[in-house]
Amino acid sequence: MYEDIPNFIKEFLIYMQNIKNRSKSTIREYNYDLRDAFRFLKLYKIDKVKFNNINNELLEETDITSLDIDFVKKIELSDLYEYLNYLSNVRSDKPTTRARKIAALKSFFNFMTFKQKILDKNPAVELETPKLSKRLPKYLSLDESVALLNSIEGKFEKRDTCIITLFLNCGLRLSELVAINFKDIKEDSLRVVGKGDKERSVYLNNACQKALKEHIATRPKDVKDKDALFVSERGTRIGKRTVEMMVKKYITLAGLDPKKYSPHKLRHTAATLMHKYGGVDIRSLQQILGHESVSTTEIYTHVDSEQVKEALEKNPLNNM
Repeated sequence: MYEDIPNFIKEFLIYMQNIKNRSKSTIREYNYDLRDAFRFLKLYKIDKVKFNNINNELLEETDITSLDIDFVKKIELSDLYEYLNYLSNVRSDKPTTRARKIAALKSFFNFMTFKQKILDKNPAVELETPKLSKRLPKYLSLDESVALLNSIEGKFEKRDTCIITLFLNCGLRLSELVAINFKDIKEDSLRVVGKGDKERSVYLNNACQKALKEHIATRPKDVKDKDALFVSERGTRIGKRTVEMMVKKYITLAGLDPKKYSPHKLRHTAATLMHKYGGVDIRSLQQILGHESVSTTEIYTHVDSEQVKEALEKNPLNNM
C-alpha cells in the first residue's frame, strides 16, 4: 500500500489510521487521492507539463517516491487550483469526486502544518469545496419492498431472505452486514461495527428475529468460516459482490429496475419507511443508521409526493 508514495504521505496515512482511527476504506481513498495529486504536482511543477497534456497513462507512470519535504514547502494555493482545473476539465471528475480529493488535501496539509509543524503556511486553508447538489435518495415503496421479499426463492432462500430483511428493517450498510458474526447477535439486538470501527446496537424486530432463526436453522454446519453469520456456497464469509449480485437478482424478479437499486438503496428504504410509517424522529434514525452527523441523516427524511399532497389537503383554505 505504501510502496509508491513518498515518506511524508506514509506518515500522514499512519497518523490517520492509528491516531485518528480512520477506517481501512478511508485510508485507501486518502492514499489514492494524495498519490494522484502529488503525481500531478510533480508533472506540473518539476517537469513543467501543461495540465491539459497530462493523461491517465502519464499520471500512472509518474514516480513520486523521491519527492521530499522541500517540494511540499513549495506548493502554493495556485498549484492546487491547477490540479482542480485538471480534475474538472481533463478528467471530468464529478463534483462529489473533486470534493473528496479536496478533503484529502486539506487533511494532509493540516497535518503537515499543525501536527508535523513543517509548514509555516497552509496552502489548502482557502481551498473551497465545490457546491454539491442535494439529490433525493432512491428507495423502494412499501409495496415494492413486499414484492422484493416475496421474490426470494431457490437454494439459499432462507439466507437471502434474512439478508434482505436485515437491510430493509435495520438499514445496515453492506460492509456491516457481511461482517456480522454469530457472537454479535444478543437475543433481540445486533452488535454492528460501522465506519471508523464504531460500534452500535441495533434492535431486532419480530421480522428480523424470525428471519435469523430460520436462516440459522438451515445454515450449513460444515463451513470454513464458522464465525460468519452469512457464508457463500464455498463455506467462506459471504462477500460484498455476492450480496450485490443477489440483491440485483431479486430486484429483477420483483419486476423492478436493477440499475436503480442496490444494497445501499435498501438502506435508504429502511430509513424512509421508518420515518414515513413509523414516525421515527431524526435523532433516533441517526442512532439506528450510525451517522456521526445528524445532517447526514436528513437526506433520509425527505418529504415524498404523497406527504406533500396530504399537507396541501390539510390547508384550511382547501374547501373554500
